[in-house]
Amino acid sequence: MSAFPADFARAVVRPSPNFGPRRDCERPSLIILHYTGMITGQAAEDWLCVPESEVSSHYLVHEDGSVVQMVREADRAWHAGRSIWGGNADINSHSVGIEIVNPGHFLGYTPFPDDQIAAVVDLCRDIATRHAMLPEGILAHSDVAPGRKIDPGELFPWASLHAAGIGHFVQPEPIGDDLPFGLCATSPDVAKTQQMLADYGYGIQVSGVLDEAARIVVEAFQRHFRPERVDGLIDRSTRLTLSRLLRNLPVSPSV
Repeated sequence: MSAFPADFARAVVRPSPNFGPRRDCERPSLIILHYTGMITGQAAEDWLCVPESEVSSHYLVHEDGSVVQMVREADRAWHAGRSIWGGNADINSHSVGIEIVNPGHFLGYTPFPDDQIAAVVDLCRDIATRHAMLPEGILAHSDVAPGRKIDPGELFPWASLHAAGIGHFVQPEPIGDDLPFGLCATSPDVAKTQQMLADYGYGIQVSGVLDEAARIVVEAFQRHFRPERVDGLIDRSTRLTLSRLLRNLPVSPSV
């Protein structure tokens, strides 16, 4: 395949054959952050660029901060898979995917290097500015595919990105000694938490019962916004962090 002009000035272009046109979408409104989950960055880069993988990403950020672009932002990369956010089930058409080199939970999960995070910040800022994206549109793969995916994981420094002006985040409510709602718990507070998660964008049914499907979504929320303890149980810390996050959403101007 022939190369194309990089959308991000610092990126080196290595085209992937795995892409298609965006569907019912003129420009992306989301950025989805992933980790590669492979032994080396080079192995991940190679895999994203061969037809038999049937996966791709717009960008890959290596541990040293170097950035590779594999799909034009105008095109639909195959990075999110089966996913949903805000009722939208075609996340690939509405997003830019960024793979961040890290072996992941099953191959020796490690903290993300400072140079790599600095490059992710620069890249996200560039993309979000060019496409007029809202801060809350910068999400984890685990947010849009709870349970099926857990990346980039609880070690990813969302607070540092937010301090640099990237993404939506609030200081998590400290974990207390309250008794959380556990699996199969039924309560109006469980229903309220489920509704707040749905209001924020998560794909969850509001049933008032903390079943396994709901627990997985709560766990995804905690992995991003309350990473100190990721257990899928609804405690006071989780409820208050979520409530504060919703209160801090930008208010859309009235028509």
